[in-house]
Amino acid sequence: MSALRILVIDDEPAVRQIIAAHVKQAGYSVDQVGTAKDAAARLVRGDVDVALCDIQLPDGNGLDLVKNTLAAGIDTTFIMVTAFATMETAIDALRAGATDFITKPLRSEELLHRLSQVVSLKGLARENLLLRKAVNDSAPKLFKFASAAMQEVERLVARVAPTASTVLITGESGTGKGVLARAVHAQSSNSGGALVAVNCGAIPENLLESEFFGHTKGAFTGADRVRKGLFLEADGGTLFLDEIGELPLHMQTKLLHVIEEKEVRALGGEQSRRVNVRILAASNRDLQKLVGEGKFREDLYFRLSMFHIHVPPVREREDDLAALISHVLNGISGNNQSSTRAPDATALEVLLAYAWPGNVREIENVLNRAHLMADGDTITLADLPPQITMHMTGARAAQAAVGAGSLREQLREFEAAAITRAITACGGDRRLAAQKLGIGLSSLYRKIEEFMPASPTR
Repeated sequence: MSALRILVIDDEPAVRQIIAAHVKQAGYSVDQVGTAKDAAARLVRGDVDVALCDIQLPDGNGLDLVKNTLAAGIDTTFIMVTAFATMETAIDALRAGATDFITKPLRSEELLHRLSQVVSLKGLARENLLLRKAVNDSAPKLFKFASAAMQEVERLVARVAPTASTVLITGESGTGKGVLARAVHAQSSNSGGALVAVNCGAIPENLLESEFFGHTKGAFTGADRVRKGLFLEADGGTLFLDEIGELPLHMQTKLLHVIEEKEVRALGGEQSRRVNVRILAASNRDLQKLVGEGKFREDLYFRLSMFHIHVPPVREREDDLAALISHVLNGISGNNQSSTRAPDATALEVLLAYAWPGNVREIENVLNRAHLMADGDTITLADLPPQITMHMTGARAAQAAVGAGSLREQLREFEAAAITRAITACGGDRRLAAQKLGIGLSSLYRKIEEFMPASPTR
């Protein structure tokens, strides 16, 4: 966890300075104010972790300051400071929302001990959040790649993950760049922190700066409460910037500054805050080409691509495909608490022959549909969507034209393929398919019975 930011609130300048000196010497970042009004103005920025607050202030009561601050949704831990501690005072402080109280005159050892307890509590809260997320997330089971291309990707992940290097992951849409980013995070020294993922193309341009760096209350119209921002959410962990090529140039400049300086400043804030964040980025676009077109900063590209991993498309990973299909189907069965379903020989042949332009994401979509369509534990050709079967019937028709067998057998195969292709192209509407083929509906039904008893048209 990064160093806490402490605010000392006391009307006695000497007391403030002594406390601030002790806190700063311990490595914490510290500010100080002398009135409730100044304290409220400082707290509203939302970047104070702990407030050491006197109960008696010249223009108000410290307990009221606690109540108002917490009611505004500001995440600050209060330790009350008083020269007149009683049991009643302690109860009032806790009821107001304070975490602890300490009596004057302050002893340095006691003060730093209380602050270390706050650090531990915040760390524990963060660990609990991560544990809950791990339990709720259905993490995919590890998949063992057989293809040489993906084994090389795994080797690169193992090499870069333990370092602090930024990583640029490229590849077509649906190849699994997000899965790879999770693998890098899991094997990194920041794995105990959060992995915060954001799709850069999904955030409206006018909200980008607020989303990334946070904002104070009242920083702009509609900012009715403090927002930490993605960098602070990922502090101590990893920030995964998916579709980085979609960021506009002005945000690229700000992002480069944060990566280089390791500091962020919220919108409406006056002070920067240091962050410890591992940066991973991904894109399905050619960033070098965007650099040449003036749409992506060259210096940011070089900074992000200190270590570049390219994920090959599925069509270049044929050795993985059969096992990947089985792995996805096992995952679907587990998520649906149903028996495992597997493709029969014909359906598997079709799945293996398809080029999968949508890559792993398309495989998951097709197999989810097939899993729902299948009547039993076997997925047949009839359970696959038209774009898959249409591709295969076309290939089979071409094969039939030059294949083995008598002329009559080859013509029957070609005719069956043409009928299947027409029906799938018409979305299963047999009347429309008959019109498209130039035959009567009754003739179409007769041919279906003759050639295609297991037609994918049910």
